[in-house]
Amino acid sequence: MSLYTDYLDEIGTRKAQDLSPKPIDDGALVAELISLIKDTGNAHREGALNFFIYNTLPGTTSAAVVKAAFLKEIILGSQTVAEITPTFAFELLSHMKGGPSIDALLELSLGNDQAIAQQAAEVLKTQFFLYDADMERLAAAYKDGNAIAKDVLESYAKAEFFTKLPEIEEEIKVITYIAAEGDISTDLLSPGNQAHSRSDRELHGKCMITPAAQAEIQELQKAHPDARVMLIAEKGTMGVGSSRMSGVNNVALWTGKQASPYVPFVNIAPIVAGTNGISPIFLTTVGVTGGIGIDLKNWVKKLDADGKTVMDANGDPVLEQTYSVETGKVLTINTKTKKLYEGDKELVDISSSLTPQKVEFIKARGSYAVVFGKKLQTFAAETLGQELKSAFAPSKEISHEGQGLTAVEKIFNKNARGVSPGAVLHAGSDVRVMVNIVGSQDTTGLMTSQELEAMAATVISPTVDGAYQSGCHTASVWDLKAQANIPKLMSFMNKFGLITARDPKGAYHAMTDVIHKVLNDITVDDWAIIIGGDSHTRMSKGVAFGADSGTVALALATGEATMPIPESVKVTFKGQMKSYMDFRDVVHATQAQMLKQFGDNVFQGRIIEVHLGTLLADQAFTFTDWTAEMKAKASICISEDDTLVESLEIAKSRIQIMIDKGMENDAQTLQGLIDKADARIAEIKSGSKPALTPDDNAKYFAEVVVDLDIIDEPMIADPDVNNADVSKRYTHDTIRTVSYYGGDKKVDLGFVGSCMVHKGDMKIVAQMLKNLEKANGKVEFKAPLVVAAPTYNIIDELKAEGDWEILQKYSGFEFDDFMPKATARTEYENILYLERPGCNLCMGNQEKAAKGDTVLATSTRLFQGRVVEDTTEKKGESLLASTPVVVLAAVLGRTPTIEEYKTAVEGIDLTKFSPPVEKVAGARSAHF
Repeated sequence: MSLYTDYLDEIGTRKAQDLSPKPIDDGALVAELISLIKDTGNAHREGALNFFIYNTLPGTTSAAVVKAAFLKEIILGSQTVAEITPTFAFELLSHMKGGPSIDALLELSLGNDQAIAQQAAEVLKTQFFLYDADMERLAAAYKDGNAIAKDVLESYAKAEFFTKLPEIEEEIKVITYIAAEGDISTDLLSPGNQAHSRSDRELHGKCMITPAAQAEIQELQKAHPDARVMLIAEKGTMGVGSSRMSGVNNVALWTGKQASPYVPFVNIAPIVAGTNGISPIFLTTVGVTGGIGIDLKNWVKKLDADGKTVMDANGDPVLEQTYSVETGKVLTINTKTKKLYEGDKELVDISSSLTPQKVEFIKARGSYAVVFGKKLQTFAAETLGQELKSAFAPSKEISHEGQGLTAVEKIFNKNARGVSPGAVLHAGSDVRVMVNIVGSQDTTGLMTSQELEAMAATVISPTVDGAYQSGCHTASVWDLKAQANIPKLMSFMNKFGLITARDPKGAYHAMTDVIHKVLNDITVDDWAIIIGGDSHTRMSKGVAFGADSGTVALALATGEATMPIPESVKVTFKGQMKSYMDFRDVVHATQAQMLKQFGDNVFQGRIIEVHLGTLLADQAFTFTDWTAEMKAKASICISEDDTLVESLEIAKSRIQIMIDKGMENDAQTLQGLIDKADARIAEIKSGSKPALTPDDNAKYFAEVVVDLDIIDEPMIADPDVNNADVSKRYTHDTIRTVSYYGGDKKVDLGFVGSCMVHKGDMKIVAQMLKNLEKANGKVEFKAPLVVAAPTYNIIDELKAEGDWEILQKYSGFEFDDFMPKATARTEYENILYLERPGCNLCMGNQEKAAKGDTVLATSTRLFQGRVVEDTTEKKGESLLASTPVVVLAAVLGRTPTIEEYKTAVEGIDLTKFSPPVEKVAGARSAHF
């Protein structure tokens, strides 16, 4: 019983850390538990029995395989355990979700012992994680005249696994807890630097907010045992920045309900709220767990006597409170009236939180059950030859006669499943859609693999065109945590059918390329739908949605996702870029001009349809990537035909490089993508299906026209860490010109990297170093400059074109894949650091700037503690700017003046853009 004694030793170690025994996923350990259970006189028997019943993970884990087999033996009578009767064994099987438990239930249901078969069938009727092989087995038995199979199928055709569930409570009492003021990043709920522990739910739960906050939540629960804690973002949006399933898991762990008494630390049904609601990508994650997300609207803009918004001295709207949600308030959610009450007083309508679809998720204890349930009911009705009478809320189909389609509406109409024949769907429709490309990243991938095991999935859906597992979020440091987690993840995903950044067999060099860049390359259709486990899954081809690890798992397993068609905001451009400006400045200016035009963020929760027809996919990605920070649901880049063809040719060449490196799989996924790209190029060139464009009579929520003529200085997104209004700190809405800082704001570190940069940015760094060398004889850095190319392809191309040589000349550190860093850097010298391709400082989970630093970066993250943490004396700042501004600031050790900036970039080939209607020669830049 060596595995068991090792497990006991681990339990002792965890107990010293105030942790419970880790849930068991190892079949060999479960086999040892069974041996101890059979030995009725063994001193360890009681403990082994307890672990077997209450601490063994379900789904398709090897532990579940062994557990299900033993339970089947108990039911058949070949094994006897006093504490586990056949009836209890059936109950345990019913909580194992799928895979081996379904296999056991099917064998018992279709077996010769009619009494057992009937009992097994009753349990099987409650299950919904059935896959094609399971359904085919049932169908074959039915066709052979098996009465039990017919009985089960008839139950499935009525969706009794759903209809017989209890209805949701009419009234849900909640006790309020303000987690923070202002926008709450999911980093507060699940810090990036604790990513290594996400799959250990109890351990990871200890990092939510602070230990003090956790204690306060527990005190509220003790004082109000009949109420559920509602976590609130006061004067802000809950869950900005990323979907982060681990954040929802943590909230559920502290405030939700246990999903099953036999599965520890898997909780569901959290309730979260925000003055400005829930970030769209985070709200999807809440739905996965059957939770509720509420838009409180408890602060509104103050109006004067003429109905105009009252502004403060900074030009920001003055807010006034309509009702209080201070910590400790007892409120009531009424699911029938769909209102939030304090006593008898109605506070706000929350019908958007309780749509028929969301109520189904709550009733079914999560969205997975509904997705699988619909498929199972449809299969049963078809097998029995019955008309399908769906037990679920119908797909919400909204159609406006005579109204054209936006780009996202066109994509959803093409990919919709299960809608009325001939239906033309507009925004607001809620439908199932086919998913073409799926991405899993490495700090959420272990959770995705857990979700796949939990839903009993063993192989990727054949309808998915391509899927990729990255290694970019753990690229900076190959420490013991990464060494323990990443190979296991890559092995699982490789077997599941994904293209993996690291080869479990070691045949090809480990790639740490930024996942969004890889997904952007393997997306070879502008009509595609992409789902990725990161908020920056924002492609410049097709429409991409950042998602939680559970939604990613669902897309991998089923090839589908369910979501509403969002409204769109159209963004177009006029005027001409100044020669000394970089396209990143256009991106920042878009946000600034939008806020000035509308006062409110019209992008939030909507699709940004951006007309960047003259930019290649890599450069356009700088815009679409930033739309996550604009709080948009997603974005779509409208491209011209010849530009799209060129982007697809670049994508083909990069996919071919992946093939040449040995990354192809048995299903020939990568070659299939090249074939699809060729087919799409042929359609565009022939004119049979031009590049995606909206209809002229499409309807938009708003239209933003960005004036390039008035962008005359580099723009910086500032976290405004000392704003007196806490709610206005760490948003991406404070966009300032470089002159605002007067050329004297100290910069402690510069960072060029992350998914926001492309090959052109790396060339800009090299060109600036050459310019500065020519002007001054040599280049000296007054602040460290960290440079991380997004992909190895870019580095290879820079080496071939001579730019890497310049970067090497000035580097004091260059990454070495044969000897990767084993520990995170804590101190920086005033030199150039050439880091491994990957997320690096932007991710903040492995390396950060020194505490209290002011960082100027090309990345997207300015949240508190993400890139740089605070000291007791000074708040860390992460300001975001273009590559040339960052490089110059590192050389100067401060923000540059506009004159210094113009001199430094003279003659440098910056990323240019001209609106399609004003296209000029050379608009695309020479970087490609």
